[in-house]
Amino acid sequence: QVQLVESGGGSVQAGGSLRLSCAASGHTYSRYCMGWFRQAPGKEREGVATIDSDGDTNYADSVKGRFTISKDNAKNALYLQMNSLKPEDTAMYYCAADNRYGGSCPFILPYYDMDYWGKGTLVTISS
Repeated sequence: QVQLVESGGGSVQAGGSLRLSCAASGHTYSRYCMGWFRQAPGKEREGVATIDSDGDTNYADSVKGRFTISKDNAKNALYLQMNSLKPEDTAMYYCAADNRYGGSCPFILPYYDMDYWGKGTLVTISS
């Protein structure tokens, strides 16, 4: 129903910043939970940040104070501003969406359950 395409990944030194974007197309809905998720080499995929239809946000403990999730409904876009990047932030980053929860994001991150996924954008942080 919904197609998601991430962009903005790249290679950055520790302490730097990146801004990831996710463009949504197809059958979009106003009441969606949306979020960012990542999978580092040799680790399981984990939830990073979510934002519900009311704009309420939630973050994994590992990124609190450093990352900010936001959205632009008019542009059907999702963003992740990443500051003070660390080598352990190196991962493939995915955006995802779900409309099963009445627009809420009822997750205790890093745990999650999402229906629609992008194909990812790679973020590499060097020391």
